[in-house]
Amino acid sequence: MTTDVKIPAALASECDGARHLTVDLDEHATLADLLDAIARTHPRLARRLRDESGKLRRYVNIYIGDDESRRLQGLNTPLDNREIQILPSIAGG
Repeated sequence: MTTDVKIPAALASECDGARHLTVDLDEHATLADLLDAIARTHPRLARRLRDESGKLRRYVNIYIGDDESRRLQGLNTPLDNREIQILPSIAGG
């Protein structure tokens, strides 16, 4: 299955300015599989998404369809050909 991932402007510089990525995955792929595939082609982006232990960084939200991945099954969430969108948390003061 081909999965399109929307990349926010704040992270586009980590993947050569791309605002979306197209990733080929197995039809039963999970969010972890997607992030592993991104790490192979865009390691700088991958380091911004996951920490050294492989967990999502707390300031990164990844939406699978309309649901934030942490409210689903986290990294084990099946993608089921749904739209993927990465959104970094933005804090201000």
